[in-house]
Amino acid sequence: MNEILSLNKVTKSFQYKTAVNDVSFSIGKGEVVAILGPNGAGKTTTISMILGLLQPSSGEVKLFNRQPNEKQVREKIGTMLQEVSVIPGLKVSEILELIRSYYQQPLAMKDLIDLTGLTEQDLKTRAEKLSGGQKRRLSFALALAGDPEFIIFDEPTVGMDITSRNRFWQTVHYLAEQGKTIIFSTHYLQEADDAADRILLFKDGAIVADGTPAQIKARISKQSVSFIVDPERPLEKLYQHEEIDDIYRKNNRVYVQATNTDRVLELIFQEKIGARDIQIERGKLEEAFEQLTSGTKEAI
Repeated sequence: MNEILSLNKVTKSFQYKTAVNDVSFSIGKGEVVAILGPNGAGKTTTISMILGLLQPSSGEVKLFNRQPNEKQVREKIGTMLQEVSVIPGLKVSEILELIRSYYQQPLAMKDLIDLTGLTEQDLKTRAEKLSGGQKRRLSFALALAGDPEFIIFDEPTVGMDITSRNRFWQTVHYLAEQGKTIIFSTHYLQEADDAADRILLFKDGAIVADGTPAQIKARISKQSVSFIVDPERPLEKLYQHEEIDDIYRKNNRVYVQATNTDRVLELIFQEKIGARDIQIERGKLEEAFEQLTSGTKEAI
């Protein structure tokens, strides 16, 4: 896989705080990577350094094996930041044509409209009269205007309604299939679970986990086995085993929580409780996020 982005021992310190501390990772062509972490974890500072908006205090950031602020690099990247600032007095269509004119091979206007869901009304509206949702669509379109190879979305779906959000992620999947490399940050963990090939989880300026969503969730210390059983069937026999941490019922299923799910399976068959439709529950990303960023022993 061709390396698109690399950070090597990158640190960024401000006067009273180290925002990013000795971070190293690389991203290959076509990867969709989510950057997650609590507020103040270093996500936005890292994104700013990738874009060349901030310079590292130490270490090196390279995009396409070049410095992020080089013209050849900027021509290949697209960005959708949290704050949407647009040129007043111009219609959306005029803004898009202006930004497209900066690139030698911009994305065709028709493709830009199809991918982002801009409507005829959107295109005719002047920038200062745009609603929040319209601004987000315009920002999305501006990120794609130059047909970039590498795209960064910083909290892209904040302020979007459900329809717009679904449309956005459909387009992201399409772009990934076209070989685009995508980084996004989000507070909606389900989005990361659904859309990302890989998650970089930040805490206190450092990466505390790096892997697929499944790998991140597998780091939860307590996993569970779920199954369907006759509601009248007693489960006291399972409670007697010290390997089991908790048992509860939810949505007509029984969940048995334990560190060792293989042992739970043995006990279910050993006690002959009549379980059926047995599933291994690897936990939710929210649980992994909380555990890995909480500062507890399990998160180390």
